[in-house]
Amino acid sequence: MSPSRTLEEVYPPFGLRVTCGDLVLRGITDELIMPLVEVARRGVHDKGEEENPLGFDWTAAPPRYLAINYARWAWGHRVNFTRDSFILALAVEYQGEIVGVQEGKGEKFHLTRSISTGSWIGREFQGRGIGTLMRQVFCTFLIDQLGTQEVISGAFTDNPASQRVSEKTGYVRNGIHRIPRGTRSAADSLMYRLTPGTLVRPKEPVEVEGLEPLRRFLGLEGDAGGSAEPA
Repeated sequence: MSPSRTLEEVYPPFGLRVTCGDLVLRGITDELIMPLVEVARRGVHDKGEEENPLGFDWTAAPPRYLAINYARWAWGHRVNFTRDSFILALAVEYQGEIVGVQEGKGEKFHLTRSISTGSWIGREFQGRGIGTLMRQVFCTFLIDQLGTQEVISGAFTDNPASQRVSEKTGYVRNGIHRIPRGTRSAADSLMYRLTPGTLVRPKEPVEVEGLEPLRRFLGLEGDAGGSAEPA
């Protein structure tokens, strides 16, 4: 195997683009970190800590800390994303504008084919169907291109908007459990499970660029996977 010559070869998510009509899911390069921070600064929700839909409210950080905290989060994903620890975060672009993030996590994905999803979208873009579309596109990509057999999600019992996104994507209720909410309380979260047979795909076709390097990185093509190269 020849040595890598570009960052996209070293870290394949940088070269990943998943497109469906006006919506694009893109790898989070350094150039996208500050545009995402600006969306977050303008607001992701308008709830207090006791009703926070995010679980851990990272957007509540003082403005001077939000950017460095978010950069560390993005950089940390790159360090920790391996075949054994799937942690793929993609920027969401709609009609040419950055609107939020869609991500998936899973341990030993090459064995379990199971991913849990999470996402956020700027408050100014909510209520337009973008949240549902980005989840449908991401889950279609996970199932059709990576062979995912199970996608897990959750939503607090008082967050009907998130519940509707899951239901419109084909997730089925799969229990309830109690998780931390903010730093001072906990709340019940509804659990949802999606399988290939229940997936609701978007109306327009999903096109993918940069798939094969990612599959090799994950060890899905018989390769050992991972990001390290021999000396």
